[in-house]
Amino acid sequence: MSAKSKAFENALMKFVFQAVDMEGLATSPVGAVTNLWIGLHTADPGETGNQNTSEVAYTGYARVAIARSPAGWNVVQNVANPVVPVEFGEMTAGTAGNATHASIGTLGNGTGMVLYRGALTPPIPFSVGVTPRMRTTTTITED
Repeated sequence: MSAKSKAFENALMKFVFQAVDMEGLATSPVGAVTNLWIGLHTADPGETGNQNTSEVAYTGYARVAIARSPAGWNVVQNVANPVVPVEFGEMTAGTAGNATHASIGTLGNGTGMVLYRGALTPPIPFSVGVTPRMRTTTTITED
């Protein structure tokens, strides 16, 4: 048996993205992660990858922090999306390309744990002078 109920999926999403306690199962301890970090990737980091795996590496790029709270994320029916558009740093130098995948992780830099990952449709292009952006319609689904 491996399927989760929709109620549990939604509670899990609220716990991960909004730090809302899961009644009887989990509470956010003192010192818990307060931000989640969105990163862009040129390929799928995969199930065994970390936040650095295939991560975009142009000059000006950095992962973006989003508060782990209802102010940072909407969660409705086991789907999470950012409350405001996510803007990455403007590319000032480097090789142009496309971000084909995104990840949600635990660290602002380094080899943090990927909590969620997925393909971007359409991919987000980056080139000198461009500020890559994810819209609020970008969704993460627990299913």
